[in-house]
Amino acid sequence: MKHRLLIQSLALPAALVVVAAFFAFKEPAFLGARNLTQLLIEFAMIGTLALGMFLIILTGNIDLSVGSGVGLVGGISAVLVFQHGWGAPAALGTGLAAALVLWTTMGTLIVRQHIPSFIITLGGLLVFKGLFWLVIQNSTIPVSQGYEDNLYSLLTTYYLPHGFGLVLAAACSAVVAFLAWRGLAARKAHGLPPPPALQAFAGPLVVTVLSFALVIVCNRFRGLPLAVVILAAATALIYFLTRHTPFGRYLYAIGGNEEAARLSGIRVERVVVGAFALMGAMVALTGFMTTAYSGASTTTVGELMELDAIAACVIGGTALKGGRGTVWGVLLGALIMTMLLNGMTLMAVAPELKFIARGTVLALAVWMDVRFGRA
Repeated sequence: MKHRLLIQSLALPAALVVVAAFFAFKEPAFLGARNLTQLLIEFAMIGTLALGMFLIILTGNIDLSVGSGVGLVGGISAVLVFQHGWGAPAALGTGLAAALVLWTTMGTLIVRQHIPSFIITLGGLLVFKGLFWLVIQNSTIPVSQGYEDNLYSLLTTYYLPHGFGLVLAAACSAVVAFLAWRGLAARKAHGLPPPPALQAFAGPLVVTVLSFALVIVCNRFRGLPLAVVILAAATALIYFLTRHTPFGRYLYAIGGNEEAARLSGIRVERVVVGAFALMGAMVALTGFMTTAYSGASTTTVGELMELDAIAACVIGGTALKGGRGTVWGVLLGALIMTMLLNGMTLMAVAPELKFIARGTVLALAVWMDVRFGRA
């Protein structure tokens, strides 16, 4: 059993190294500072959406509407700024509010009317796609000219000064170390034995090394992208909620056994609706970044991103039946998906082959989830 757990824990890092090595061998520019910085921006978009999907899957539900939602929310804000003259902060706030209302409504329908999330979100996929095309009138809304536009496009075009990036890496490392210390203190307060030293300090050490390495690599180009900071903030929020709050424990409990969760007094409906509301916030952030990164709101923004988010969660070890998964696993899964897409683009792989590769990865991830008993 221990060997099996060890193999599973090493499988993701090993897969990451293999994918990176393959693309670096086929295309040396893959490991260049410029491409790695762009890869991190793409990772920020997929990773943010996957973190929201993680909350939904933890409860045993699924959300197929997020890709269309990404396009819709980004399109709403783009139209308000560039066709109606709104200020970017107000337009982005309106897009966020719309996402919160839409996803809270879907969550409420699922828990109050006892409709499977698959059906509701599949309907949402179609409705949001239609609304998106209506909002932008099947045209292209550019987001790359004018002052107000810059406030929007800065989400993926602004790079932090080199020194500030290093300070941020140090702050990130300090926060992770504090959370690790808090966890040890909580175990001691409850009379639980402390974990092995290697296990206790491995997380903070890895985060510290990766944070500084990431900033150093980005500083070789233009600096740390603002999109990565947004992903880091989203990660910190989701990690704190799932690991250090009753809400997070309820998510795992509902996914593990919803009936038992009800009998233990957990307000299942409220928790599930809360998870969908947070999904809406992640969709909004992703929508803003994806539209800004694309340079325009077009009918293809957000297309198939729901599959990338689901694949990232499953690759990262999140059980499709709910109740099991980690934030770090989701981020590793998102990074693998991003590397695949970025590497294939760099190699000028034909679009049809990209679709085949994405579908194969998703099917393989689900098979592994079932085969190795993680579902």
